[in-house]
Amino acid sequence: MRMSKTHILPPLGRSDHNLVFLQPQYIPLVRRQPTTTRSFRKWSPEAEEVLRDCFESTDWNVLQESYGDDIEGVTHCTTNYLNFCMDIVVPTRTVRCFPNNQPWITSDVKDLLNKKKRVFKEGDQAKLRCVQGELKIKLKEAKEEYRKKVEQKLQENSMKEVWEGMKIITGCKKKSSIVEGDVVRANQLNQFYNSLQPAFTDAPLPPILNKGTPLPPIITAYQVRGELSRLRPGKAAGPDRVCPRLLKACAAKLAEPLQHVFNLSLRLGKVPTLWKTSCLIPVPKKPLPSELNDFRPVALTSHMMKTMERLLLRMLRPQVSHSLDRLQFAYQEKVGVDDNITYLLHRVHSHLDKGKSAPARLRDKLVQMGVDAHLVSWITDYLMERTQFVRLKDCFSETVVCSTEAPQGTVPSPFLFTLYTSDFSYNSESCHMQKFSDDTAIVGCIRDGQEFEYRNLVNDFVQWCRLNHLQLNATKTKELVVDFRRSKPHMQPVSIEGVNVELVSTYKYLGVHLGNKLDWSANSDSLNRKGQSRLFFLRRLRSFNICSKLLRMFYQSVIASVLFYAVVCWGGSTKKRDQWRLQTFFIGVARLGHLKSWGGTPKL
Repeated sequence: MRMSKTHILPPLGRSDHNLVFLQPQYIPLVRRQPTTTRSFRKWSPEAEEVLRDCFESTDWNVLQESYGDDIEGVTHCTTNYLNFCMDIVVPTRTVRCFPNNQPWITSDVKDLLNKKKRVFKEGDQAKLRCVQGELKIKLKEAKEEYRKKVEQKLQENSMKEVWEGMKIITGCKKKSSIVEGDVVRANQLNQFYNSLQPAFTDAPLPPILNKGTPLPPIITAYQVRGELSRLRPGKAAGPDRVCPRLLKACAAKLAEPLQHVFNLSLRLGKVPTLWKTSCLIPVPKKPLPSELNDFRPVALTSHMMKTMERLLLRMLRPQVSHSLDRLQFAYQEKVGVDDNITYLLHRVHSHLDKGKSAPARLRDKLVQMGVDAHLVSWITDYLMERTQFVRLKDCFSETVVCSTEAPQGTVPSPFLFTLYTSDFSYNSESCHMQKFSDDTAIVGCIRDGQEFEYRNLVNDFVQWCRLNHLQLNATKTKELVVDFRRSKPHMQPVSIEGVNVELVSTYKYLGVHLGNKLDWSANSDSLNRKGQSRLFFLRRLRSFNICSKLLRMFYQSVIASVLFYAVVCWGGSTKKRDQWRLQTFFIGVARLGHLKSWGGTPKL
């Protein structure tokens, strides 16, 4: 039916057809995520030089000695002065961040993008193709410029900027650690983390310092300067807001003032409250957390306190090294995961070959080991009455006070935990227990159904954990039985506090998949999946025309480090089929051209 323009029906009302509104299912990233703001300090060599001049001309005696032996006053005065100088010289800037921003999208590229939108609305196809060609050339030039910038950072040995650039190119974005919530949610998390701390349940012990106690170990300014110069400037500041870059840049000027505070704290056997305060940042353990236990607390503490902790740890370690468990493979020099797994496999294979033919408190332990009295008094105060609070996106929780044997986010925590758990060890010919931090493995050889020693060791360990306020998660505890006999006898499951331990055929132990046949098939499957997933990022870098040196560094750090993790444990025992699968992966990488200049394809 033909109608004149004067008789066209309106779209609604008396129209003879229905209107269908089509909405695309895909929503652009810029509309899915809101615009965020980010605050940062614009550091420069000039600002660092101004701060050094400021601290050099400061009369620290006027600031510190007026407080005498008041450690709280000296600490607050020093901290406030450092933050005051930093706020004046290096002010904080706030910028808006869009979710689809890329560093190579310059203002010229944005102008062409807006021009393309205007031409598209006009409907001029010839002009649109011209603008698209111009945009393609401009975008290629912008990417080439960004590539040269990343390679220039490599020549300047600025590895942090290099890795940030490669992450942006590959699209490997860091997950956000900021959890949203209100004050009620923050208080719930804070109380939950406080309930997990193994607290001191007994009454405080009297001080051990007497009038005839010798002088404490003296911390020198040279030692303080050395530790400050080793700080990592990219770390987040603690509750005192003192930036580690400030301490590192002005290490020579701040060594003597901090030396005075450290020695005063050690002489009094007291730790400032500000240095014992922890800011807990909840980090989700899984994509969709549903309960409080699905968040892992990351503790932020003062970097000045961490510097003192490292200095005191050097004094404490030699005094207690003779009492440590030799089967604790964590937190020791020249000992790592490979040694732990190798020792575990050695004992397992030894058993298979043979088959074929409550303790005192930590403070009392330190006294019994002959540790310096001032160190013991300082550590006791260091562990008692620590304050903590939880920070969410837009709010803070209330401050709670707790006491613990191994506070989170501190330097001595791993060593103190090792020392606290060193009194329970077992190592016999047929059964032993080995540790890697809080990951404990009990290995036993069961012959002719004699499980008495193995089950007694498990029960004793459970009882020891209960007496020492250490929680055992029976649901995460697994039992792996290695038995090559055709007819396997029925075994009663191991019970932990009334919960039967699950019997599994494979178990992931410290990143390595162990099977009940020790054939390493599950481990090879896992490595192949990890390698294939990381190969995508290598292709993205190659498409960006990154130089071969950066490609090699990315390959060695991201792909090869995963594939050859603990290779000394499983490399010589894998099946030929699994070796060929991994070898095929390397051949595929070589065909892409990534390994031609790196010595060829590696052999397993």
